[in-house]
Amino acid sequence: MNKTNKDEIKLSIPNKPEYVSVVRLTVTGIANRMGFNIEEIEDLKVAIAEACSNAITHGHKDDDNFKVSFVIEENKLVVTVCDSGRGCMINDIKNPDLDHLNQEKEGGLGIFIIKSLMDDVKISSSVGCGTTIMMTKYVGVDR
Repeated sequence: MNKTNKDEIKLSIPNKPEYVSVVRLTVTGIANRMGFNIEEIEDLKVAIAEACSNAITHGHKDDDNFKVSFVIEENKLVVTVCDSGRGCMINDIKNPDLDHLNQEKEGGLGIFIIKSLMDDVKISSSVGCGTTIMMTKYVGVDR
């Protein structure tokens, strides 16, 4: 890869949980090639799996695909997961109260987990137009 250029890999993934492993394997290969350490690769895999799970859960229909792109730059990896679902109001996403988690209710921690594992996270969404989660991880940056 030329230092002034960036490479991009794009995937179109069926809205089925069994295909999340394909995305995890892809990010593992890319991150390993870029020089991320094992802990950073595990963080990437967990964050991206959470974003994919959100896309599957909130995506349009079972027969739709969600999109994943990997932008590889000299010192960072930017992963974007986009769905074409119903979207949401970003301001309605609150940080969970970790002291009083409702054991009966599943979910609600995905965005929190993604933000805690990645260096930068941007979420864009509008009702009826889907959601995009853009996650950035820098090579060799301790958090």
